[in-house]
Amino acid sequence: MANPTNNSEPPNVDSQTNNKRRRKKSIVWEHFTIETIDAGCTRARCMQCKKSFAYISGSKLAGTSHLKRHIALGICPVSRNHEKSGQIVPFTPLPIKVSQDVNAVPRKRVKSSTSGSTSFSFYQDCRRQDIAKMVIMHEYPLTITECPAFLNCVKSLQPEFPILSVEAVERDCVGLYRRERQTLLNLVSSIRGQVNLSLDMWATDQSVGYVIITGQFIDDDWKLHRMVLSVILLPFPDSETAFNHALLSCVTDWNLETKLLAVTLDETFANKAVRKNVRHLLSVKNPLILNGKFLIGSCYARVLCHLAQDALGVISETVKKVRDSVKYVVTVKSCLDRFNDLRIQLQVPSAKSLVLDDQSQWNTTYHMLVAACELKEVFSCLDTFDSNYRISITMDEWKHVEILCTFLKLLLDAADILTGPTYPTANAFFHEAWKIQLELRNASVSDDAFIRQLTRSMYERFNKYWKDCFLVFSIAVVMDPRFKMKLVEFSFTRIYGEDADHWIIDVSNGVHELFLDYVVQMLPPPTFVVNGNDGFLKPEIRQEEEDEETILHCEIMKTEADENELFLSTSDELSDFDVYISGISNHQNTKLELDQYLEESVLPRMQEFDVLGWWKSNRKKYPTLSKMASDILSIPVSTKFQDSVFDMKCKKIDRYRCSLKPSTFEALVCAKDWLQNGISDHSPDLSPSISPKSVVKTHL
Repeated sequence: MANPTNNSEPPNVDSQTNNKRRRKKSIVWEHFTIETIDAGCTRARCMQCKKSFAYISGSKLAGTSHLKRHIALGICPVSRNHEKSGQIVPFTPLPIKVSQDVNAVPRKRVKSSTSGSTSFSFYQDCRRQDIAKMVIMHEYPLTITECPAFLNCVKSLQPEFPILSVEAVERDCVGLYRRERQTLLNLVSSIRGQVNLSLDMWATDQSVGYVIITGQFIDDDWKLHRMVLSVILLPFPDSETAFNHALLSCVTDWNLETKLLAVTLDETFANKAVRKNVRHLLSVKNPLILNGKFLIGSCYARVLCHLAQDALGVISETVKKVRDSVKYVVTVKSCLDRFNDLRIQLQVPSAKSLVLDDQSQWNTTYHMLVAACELKEVFSCLDTFDSNYRISITMDEWKHVEILCTFLKLLLDAADILTGPTYPTANAFFHEAWKIQLELRNASVSDDAFIRQLTRSMYERFNKYWKDCFLVFSIAVVMDPRFKMKLVEFSFTRIYGEDADHWIIDVSNGVHELFLDYVVQMLPPPTFVVNGNDGFLKPEIRQEEEDEETILHCEIMKTEADENELFLSTSDELSDFDVYISGISNHQNTKLELDQYLEESVLPRMQEFDVLGWWKSNRKKYPTLSKMASDILSIPVSTKFQDSVFDMKCKKIDRYRCSLKPSTFEALVCAKDWLQNGISDHSPDLSPSISPKSVVKTHL
């Protein structure tokens, strides 16, 4: 049993000859204790996370460098959690102990001074890491360490802390990025499922652009991850093959050649030719999965933004009147006081406050219009109390604004699922999408002329998006045990009425075709003897371009087998028949896995339901279907980050960041995303697993 050793205790009397060696001067011993395992083995244990490290083994001394890294670089999970929660784990140097012996030689004081220097160096490394994180998380310029205000602040806290050059800050930030990248690469390499990508475009004032490639996947513990993988410079963003090169670079850098499933683009920058090229690339990288059909050509958030723009554009003059009225009231205090006095006199029950909108965020325009509509009686009478107010808004125009807000509310509810603290799984989007399709379809044939005018262009745009993406949305919601095919049948009947059957059949066929693709993937490649000649059956997958169906056939191939070896040695001529029957039985049992899932009753519908947790609990019952659900539920339908869901324009990089080296800019963007998502908290077990051999050899 390990015996902890207290480093603060004085040395034993009978070991005074080794007193210098036993006294621990390093700063790390404020965070570690020494445990004696046996006579020839001593280990160091972290006081925070209780993890044990090698220290002394026999005559070999491991040193303290690895112990310093454990604390200084934030590897210790407990210290890292303290930093996230605002608690500070101090790294104070050991106090210099002054000997009470008046005859003590000065050499001891020299050693104490060296210890203090080492401790300060250790402290300095930790603070440099903190500065790098500060620059990354808050998007400060690298030159902040040369700013006089920053220097004054640092000097007041630690006068001996050296001034960091821009190059040093850049090295620290890139070094942090590389460490976090290796952690994420280990996680991506460890998962058994597929990885889905989304591509977004950031513009610049120059003629270049940056493509932001985000990866989304579910790990082996059934946790959904959404991480920025690459930030790639596009010298010619208008080129039809620019995104192909960026996508290939990301796939190669992250070893996704056999893991790529779906790609989501934004039609704002990805025209038909670009989507065609990416679709071809996707079908080449993963030909078995629906022949590369998992390409979403439009961003969900961007489509909602375009719908809001279409609706606001129909009555843009009326919206401008409302905006000018709100601006008149809220920008001058005397006007706001008169407005509130009139509001009290008229006894308007609304509790909303007027707020001027940000025209780059369409949701703020909606909130401004809703508040103004509830106070329309006050605006209608304001000109009689304030002679300077000369904006006239008729009751018909107010009615049009109210109708507009009804449809904007529909879009706002659909977009809000992207603004939560965690990114939703793909099944969540079907509910909002089919409601928008239903409402706009009905509104486009409404008896009200204004409603038809308002929703005509909206329905045309969304109907195109729906036709492109309904299959992905539908397959994802089928993987939700609360709905399965039942919600598809219900919603399509509401939307299409008597014409719903062929839409439902398309979804059913798509689910079964996709499931069979996964069955083929999970089957081991069969290799066995046909006869005594040197031949064996080799399966070959052939892609028929005309009907895009996958056909399996076998071809007899000649081999140069060792005369002392046989593949699946047979004792009679019917053993191949046994293999054939076994394959059919296994295939039928696997096929029933999907049918069994669909035939079972749906779960009771509840608001807070963990769909990934349900599949984690039932993965043994549905081994193939659960793998398919893991891949489908992690498909991203939006390319936007949470803070840009309502943006009316594409994100633009400022001039300073454009001046950085592309590799440095990539490091800053990726590292910020990884630190925010806590990628360092995930430490996958990378121990090699033993997989069964696909070919069994029997030696004669």
